[in-house]
Amino acid sequence: MYGSGAPEYSQAGVEEDEMSATERELAEDAQWKRIQQNTFTRWANEHLKSVSKHIGNLETDLSDGLRLIALIEVLSGKRLPKHNKRPNFRSQKLENVSVALQFLERTENIRIVNIGKKKEKENV
Repeated sequence: MYGSGAPEYSQAGVEEDEMSATERELAEDAQWKRIQQNTFTRWANEHLKSVSKHIGNLETDLSDGLRLIALIEVLSGKRLPKHNKRPNFRSQKLENVSVALQFLERTENIRIVNIGKKKEKENV
């Protein structure tokens, strides 16, 4: 049906178009995430001013749990349970984050989703 004069269509061209669309979506997603991070960081810093704390980078500054605990204490008006005030080891940092998240779930009745281990679905 197609003669020698018919254009050849390659799978590579289709894959390039799909790849470009995927790259665009990833770029848009990255931009949206950056906007969300900046917005949350500004909001958190506004509240942390009252306790002379500051977040510059969400990933690093919340990793030891101390600023997260401070933010939760400011927002809730309550003191969190005992936690490590000078965490040096990864286990101490994780314990502080766990204290903060457990406080939100147990004391403030805030359900935490998409964090931690995946639980197996229960048989219904």
